[in-house]
This record gives sequence, structure tokens and C-alpha cells, in this order.
Amino acid sequence: MKAIVFEEYGPPEVLKLKEVPKPIPKNNEVLIKIFASSVGFGDLMVRDLKNSEFYMPDILKLPVRLFFGYNKPKIKILGAELAGEIESVGKDVKLFKNGDQVYAYLGQSMGANAEYICMPENGTVAIKPSNMSPEEAATIPGMTMMALNILKKANIQPGQKVLVNGASGGIGSAAVQLAKYYGAEVTGVCGTPRMKFVKSLGADKIIDYTKEDFTINGQTYDLIFDILGKSSFSSCKNSLSENGIYLLASFKLKQLFQMLWTSIIGHKRVICAMSGEGSEYLNHIKELVESGKIKTIIDKRFPLERTAEAHNYLEKGLATGKVVITMEHNHKT
Repeated sequence: MKAIVFEEYGPPEVLKLKEVPKPIPKNNEVLIKIFASSVGFGDLMVRDLKNSEFYMPDILKLPVRLFFGYNKPKIKILGAELAGEIESVGKDVKLFKNGDQVYAYLGQSMGANAEYICMPENGTVAIKPSNMSPEEAATIPGMTMMALNILKKANIQPGQKVLVNGASGGIGSAAVQLAKYYGAEVTGVCGTPRMKFVKSLGADKIIDYTKEDFTINGQTYDLIFDILGKSSFSSCKNSLSENGIYLLASFKLKQLFQMLWTSIIGHKRVICAMSGEGSEYLNHIKELVESGKIKTIIDKRFPLERTAEAHNYLEKGLATGKVVITMEHNHKT
């Protein structure tokens, strides 16, 4: 089978199209013929791991480097999100059958930039939303699960005022839509070129960060969801309501201490959280998509052999929407 492989860390040009062995499912695994996978921030970070800025506690940096490979990649095929079709199943598999249309999240194991992959049937894989194409379904699992998990930890309520800082990215675009689903009034913060995109997601108000600083405009919010830690709790504190919560999807040790400290002494709190995973999340997301509560907007599609171009396009900040990798057999749905 064809796959995009990288043998060294570096710029997009390290990504090469190669022939690799087609996997064979174990007794508890399914073999998925991949129709589409997405390119996200995590792919860019892992591809150039030596030079990546880590949005995580310092204590985790070494384990992450060791997991992915300290000097050279251990995981050589990127891609964490995918959609495709079950081609075959192991003899013990009960949940899926040949021909099932699925979408999945691979997490740190990655491997979706390939024509096929094997997954355990109890992994983060589920029947894809019926009203989405494979390309669309491949863009929503990971980032939507993260946004969903974090908003649940904040116990988001109808009528709350929510600000999403980084509303045009993968997690941010999911957070805007989920907050609207929960009945919140949503303000999205993004750059000028992406204001129309964020508005199309359902945001009630848009702030162009190049023209306005939301931390000094006098507005207050019940939840401030900072996607990549571009602001800080101290700068946002006056923008939080009396019992407001500052949410972080990417954080370091300082923010973890703030979360502990504010949970003890303050009305205004910091919550740091990671993604939830599991088929139950994907099944819930499927229901939201099929009921029209969540959508995705694809900016550009690249065939598998042009994955390096896709990385370059995203890395340069050119995307307004999702970037998708398609496989030659993706028309067989």
C-alpha cells in the first residue's frame, strides 16, 4: 500500500510517498480502507518535533520526545483522524462488519496518512455520520472530542457568555459550535481573514484580534476558552464574570498550579483538560452532526502524494477551514 513516511524530523519536504506492507488485522481488529485523513496542528508538531513549541507541562516534554523518537521518528506515518470503510475484520470482532462506513481517531499512535490501517474494534472508531462525506468526517473526531470534553468539565450552561480565543482552528471551531449547542452566547476571536468562517460556524459575535484586545474591552464572560494559551489567566481575569472559568486545551506546569490554587481560593477558576477518547464520544458527535448541530468546512483537499504541500499550506497559515488528504480509492463509498 501507499503511505506518506518520514524518516527524519524537519520541514514538509521530509514527507515522502512510499510503498509499505499492507497491515493484516489481528483477531480483535478491523482493517480500514482509508478514504480521507486530516492535517492538523499535531501533525505539524510531530513532523518537526525538534523545533516544535510544546504546549504542555515541561515535565511531559521528555516522555513525549521519547515516545515519538528523540532524534529520529519512531512513528513514521502521521495522521490522527480518518474516515473510510471496513474491508475485513478479525475472527473475534462483533461490533463491525465488512463494508461499514466509519470514522476514527488514532491519537498519538497516528498512521492515517496511508491507504489502510488496523484498529482494535474497541478503539476510538465508530460508524461515521450519514450526512457527511468521508472527507468531511475525517476532519471532526479528535478536535471535537477535545472541545467536548473540556466544555463538559466546565459544566457549560444555557445562557452563559462564552469566548473562544482561537475560534478558527480545529478545536476552536468545534468549541464555537458545541457552545452554541449548549445554549451559550458565543464570541469568537480570530484574525481578519477568518472572520467570515467563524461567523458561519454560528458565533454570535466576532472579535478581530488584530484590531481589538478582548482582555481590555470591558466585556465579561462566564467561560473563556483559550485554545493554544495565547493569553493568560492574569490578563483574562478581569474579563471573567464573578464565577468565571478560564479553560485551557494546551497548558504548561504554571497553568496546572493555577488550576490547583484557584480551585482552593478563588471564585474565578482555571481548568486544564485533555481530550476525551472512545467510541462513545464519536457516537455522540455522530448524533450532533446528523441533527445539524455540528458541521465542518473544508478549505482544501490534497491527494496523498501531495501531503507535503498540505503541511506547507497549513503551516503558512493559509487555510480557512480544514485541510484534508484524500486517497485514490475514496470514491468507493
